[in-house]
Amino acid sequence: MILGGVQFYLFLVFNLVILALTVWALVDAARRPAAAFVAAGKQTKQIWLIILGIATAVAFFSVPPPLGLGAFPTWLALLSAVAAIVYLVDARPAIAPHTRRRGGPSGPSRGGW
Repeated sequence: MILGGVQFYLFLVFNLVILALTVWALVDAARRPAAAFVAAGKQTKQIWLIILGIATAVAFFSVPPPLGLGAFPTWLALLSAVAAIVYLVDARPAIAPHTRRRGGPSGPSRGGW
């Protein structure tokens, strides 16, 4: 009985981590300018938002009760994680140099030696 409880909570944490990962990827993609995707030679912003939106919805509906519905099986949540990871490790680093930074120092650095 204790093992079943531990297994349930590990499963719940696993699904919540996948949900957090997909939400992070979706929010990051939404904040990037559309021109950065084109300049980096990646899929368009619209395509990434659709992919990551579906992945986030699937991850949300995969969270087991009592926090979620548990409507989708875990392997679909894993596919959601794959979509988010592909964005975060492939598209995001390629897009980053084409994204204008906000709030950093402007001009040459004045510190150091």
